[in-house]
Amino acid sequence: MKLNSFKIGKNLIEKPIVQGGMGVGISWDQLAGNVSLEGGLGVVSAVGTGVYKDRAYIDKTAGVGRRPVEAINFYSANALKQIIANTREICGERPLAVNILYAQVDYDRVVVDACEAGADIIITGAGLPLTMPEAAKEYPDVSLVPIVSTAKALRILCRRWKKTHNRLPDAVIVEGPLSGGHQGFKYEECFLPENQLEVILPPVVEEAKQWGDIPVIAAGGIWDHEDIIKMLELGASAVQMGTRFIGTVECDASEVMKQMIVESKEEDIKLFKSPVGYPARGVKSALHASIEAGTAPKIACISNCVAPCKRGEEAKVVGYCIADRLSDAYDGIRETGLFFTGSNGYRLNEIITVKALMKKLMDGEES
Repeated sequence: MKLNSFKIGKNLIEKPIVQGGMGVGISWDQLAGNVSLEGGLGVVSAVGTGVYKDRAYIDKTAGVGRRPVEAINFYSANALKQIIANTREICGERPLAVNILYAQVDYDRVVVDACEAGADIIITGAGLPLTMPEAAKEYPDVSLVPIVSTAKALRILCRRWKKTHNRLPDAVIVEGPLSGGHQGFKYEECFLPENQLEVILPPVVEEAKQWGDIPVIAAGGIWDHEDIIKMLELGASAVQMGTRFIGTVECDASEVMKQMIVESKEEDIKLFKSPVGYPARGVKSALHASIEAGTAPKIACISNCVAPCKRGEEAKVVGYCIADRLSDAYDGIRETGLFFTGSNGYRLNEIITVKALMKKLMDGEES
């Protein structure tokens, strides 16, 4: 089966591979720029931009690790602008997306920041983004791509967008429960057979057809060329892959994070409770041992990163501040870092270039 190009709005993506947006320094300029350069869709994460390059682009920091103070600094417009400018130096005018969490504080402001900085496409998950068109209303040329977990969610979203703004998604990502980071299902639902990607994808494809020509991008647990073929045969136009790109030279993650995942075993990758309100998948690490022992770092809501956390109330319930611990992972602090990965993270056994990985994915040349 030939792997064809596809379009998101007016943006032609040469290869049907979208690199997942991975926050707090995993997919920033180097990774996203090189994926777009190689013909896929590079995705810059807007999460935690305030810690970019040793917090050089923000106005105020505080506490241990120089945490960005408030959402205005954690989601730094200046840093995002610089990240996108650096990305453009790598990929030129090839299509480039920015991933922005719906659950984050200042969602609307960050959408505008991304559009002004030159994003071609905005991708949003972590909640059903019913108001996404309102946030981007001044930028009609920017394509909008929501993430859903069910056909019902897509139907609700399309009805709302059509009614309120007379527009529809330019593409939709359907994400199954094997992805890294936050899931679209409750903890127990992630393990049900009826919620697995190969089951939920076809109904989303059929629902998308009811609204016109909306490309569907399959995500969650996709690993190799054969997986891509399987998703395309089920009706997807493309796939999104996150974890596989952590194992690249260009990935912006710390070397500590890359090694944490390379060294992990299948039994080390777990679903955890998160202050965001959704279960999240990552490597069980020293952080989780310290939470269980009651010796985890003190929780102080400095950055005010996600609305569901209620200024640290939920962080205290689950035992950690997600902004601080993901920032530690970016800084390469193994003892207190939070290391997200998809269910297949244990299969990473080497660090290769984006160019080499894209060739493997397109041609099926697995070692």
